[in-house]
Amino acid sequence: MAPSRKSKLEQLFESHATGLVRYLTKKLKSAEDAEDIAQNAFIRIQRLAEAGELDNPKAYLYQTASNLAIDQIRREKLHSNYLQGEVTRQLADYEVPGAQPDYCTPERLLGAKQQLDEMERAIGKLPLKCRQAFLLHRIKGLSYAEIAQDMGISVSSVEKYILQALKACRKALERVGASEI
Repeated sequence: MAPSRKSKLEQLFESHATGLVRYLTKKLKSAEDAEDIAQNAFIRIQRLAEAGELDNPKAYLYQTASNLAIDQIRREKLHSNYLQGEVTRQLADYEVPGAQPDYCTPERLLGAKQQLDEMERAIGKLPLKCRQAFLLHRIKGLSYAEIAQDMGISVSSVEKYILQALKACRKALERVGASEI
């Protein structure tokens, strides 16, 4: 039986996959995201590589992967800015114009205590990874990328966990009569 000839894409993959993932990991700070982007880059150049239309396949591969990584970083930043804007907007909506922020009535203190207790219960009921991602972000102030690296998951998983936690917190506040987080 004659040895099978490897396609140009297979040769490119064998030669550069490890280096490409290493390059992307440094850029994205997440090995899992780097592997996903490297795979997408190989998929994007597959047709061109097979047709022999690439003068320098390695350069095209790295440029494609770099562009995909930049796109992901932009999406993460946009998502983060959106979440920050939502929190800021909700806090601004919650403030009562002309009210004295330091003025606390016993009713307001009791209401705040009930809200806090309900939030703690809601956070305690979250799945472990969801609770961990949420607390690392909200308490420790870690970025999504740092949380993903720390937990060994993708940034998109971190986003999903934090959104799940925020929804649980919102429902908890609705149960005690508060409409805003």
